Amino acid sequence: MSIPYLKTISYTRGTLAFMSQKTRNILIALTGIFLLGILMYQIPAVKSRLDWRIEVFQIYVKNVIDPVGPVPTALPVTPQVSTSTPAPTNTALAQLPPTITPTATFPPLPAQVLMNSPVYEKQTPNNCGPATLSMALKMYGWDGNQSMISDVVKPVSGDRNVNPEELRYYVRTQAGWLNLEYRVGGTIEILKRLLAANYPVMVESVTALNPEDALGPTDDLWAAHYLLLTGYDDTKQEFTVQDSYRGPDLTISYAQLEEEWKPFNNLYMVMYFPQYEEEMKTLLASDWDPNLNRQRALDVTQAATATASADAFDWFNYGSNLTYFARYEEAALAYDKAREIGLPLRMFRYQFGPFLAYFHSLRNDDLISLADYALDVTQMSEEAWLWYGYGLYRKGDNAGARKAWERADSINPNFFEDQARNALQLVP
Repeated sequence: MSIPYLKTISYTRGTLAFMSQKTRNILIALTGIFLLGILMYQIPAVKSRLDWRIEVFQIYVKNVIDPVGPVPTALPVTPQVSTSTPAPTNTALAQLPPTITPTATFPPLPAQVLMNSPVYEKQTPNNCGPATLSMALKMYGWDGNQSMISDVVKPVSGDRNVNPEELRYYVRTQAGWLNLEYRVGGTIEILKRLLAANYPVMVESVTALNPEDALGPTDDLWAAHYLLLTGYDDTKQEFTVQDSYRGPDLTISYAQLEEEWKPFNNLYMVMYFPQYEEEMKTLLASDWDPNLNRQRALDVTQAATATASADAFDWFNYGSNLTYFARYEEAALAYDKAREIGLPLRMFRYQFGPFLAYFHSLRNDDLISLADYALDVTQMSEEAWLWYGYGLYRKGDNAGARKAWERADSINPNFFEDQARNALQLVP
């Protein structure tokens, strides 16, 4: 005779044992997935992309709750008392007399030029500078990749910007068999002249980011971007470009490039073998001399600001060219006008002339306000942290300045030959 409740107990025990085994298997599987995820996260390429996405998500959420807003306008200008605070090193000051006589005329250029394309390299996040330079170097026989460059100029992958000075530093120290020069105020004619002489050209311009890279619902998706030009066609009025963000052998019209080039003062970079320096001098003409180049750019931008159609970038470039000549008070006023008209969200992720101008004009509140805004857009900017630290130091906040400079150093330990570490010597 069977006892019903004993059967029930036996069935229940069997069910519990089955469920317990099933739970164990699930836990083992989840643990395995977790450990596999940890191992995969150690792969640099995976870690870089995952970190990027996590940070973008965090910034997006922050900007949903507390939007960063537009670039702040300048504060009322009031006289300030000078201090003995030393200025950051390595600022570009034009003090030497010109040494190059402008070339009067050039022979007619061919209607079409198309160089052999380099092996294409898709950029990793925030890495268009190293990726574009890598493609350019390969055209000169270099055997490397973007990570070799970024390991030197931006060892922390989250670093949001690579300056032209940093790219030149890499070439001169790691590829010394080549030289790299960069100039501003470039023209379509200069680009074509260099390409026709078989020199690929890098330019700094603007790109529209993909929506998934937005920093928030009001993001203008405006960002700086390096392009490598490898050809042109007058019949189509377009350049051939290698775009590390969008693809190889793309085309861009002369008109579009001029529009997207303008926010970066029409900056262009060219590499050459040292033994061909005389040819490069001839090709660049007066632009070979940095001071003549800047003076020409200053004249062009000053004229642009005098027109009724002058926009924020005209005023910004005018300020940058004035800053080169250490005319800081005038430069600060030009930057004020650019801010008043309106600048893109990420402008101060890539260009830092206003910080220098406000610092030397003793407009410390504007310096701190602008650096603080730049850091609201991204915390991963060693340049913004450096200048924020100088603003705090000038206010007498040594502890805050030290934290800012330590943060700058942590983002890029190689920053401009240790500017952040030099600044740290100012505080106990």
